[in-house]
Amino acid sequence: MKKFNVLKEIIVVLRAELLQAINTNKEFAINYKGEVVSPPYADKEIFVFKGKATAPKVSALSMPKPQSIADILGKNYQVVEDEGRILIKASGNWQELININMPNTDYDDTTADGVAEFANKEMENIGWFGDEFNVNYREMVEELEEKADGVVLCVEQEEPYQFSGMGFIFDIENAKELLFNLCQTKAKDKIENDSDFAIDTLTEDEEEAAKFFKLL
Repeated sequence: MKKFNVLKEIIVVLRAELLQAINTNKEFAINYKGEVVSPPYADKEIFVFKGKATAPKVSALSMPKPQSIADILGKNYQVVEDEGRILIKASGNWQELININMPNTDYDDTTADGVAEFANKEMENIGWFGDEFNVNYREMVEELEEKADGVVLCVEQEEPYQFSGMGFIFDIENAKELLFNLCQTKAKDKIENDSDFAIDTLTEDEEEAAKFFKLL
């Protein structure tokens, strides 16, 4: 999986496309690739902006001032207009990015508690049984982020270290296979080498998990 760190990344949007979307007065979005998209959105769309242009407030005694693109996107974005391109930094709007992207994410790593579950039911099932053999979600996520196809939308800084992110997996079937193989391998090792998980001492839940991983 690739990391898209909004602290470092600059989203490049074509000015003409953005103005066209703004002028519709309808909702639109900008994804992490800098593409301007409209509803209905793709299932795994990753947003760096979602909203619509709103008319500025004016009084009866004043003329409305034309809005800049920075005004339309909002004060939490840094915007530079460069001829036919709009350059955007979205890190200042991270909390809102969490809200608008959460429905599409495959796992949530935005809290101090870390990843607690997978959105996909089959992946979560693998995680549930893997937990019986002490395979934790951090290990599973590290396996996915090393080998799966997808994007981690995140805020990550080095000093002091801080990380907050969401995972978007593009090939779920491959991700399920990676998780299953990881948990199966670790469960097999536990059964063969850890006396606490010897075949004749497995609990009912551990035995069910061993059967799930085709070890019994």
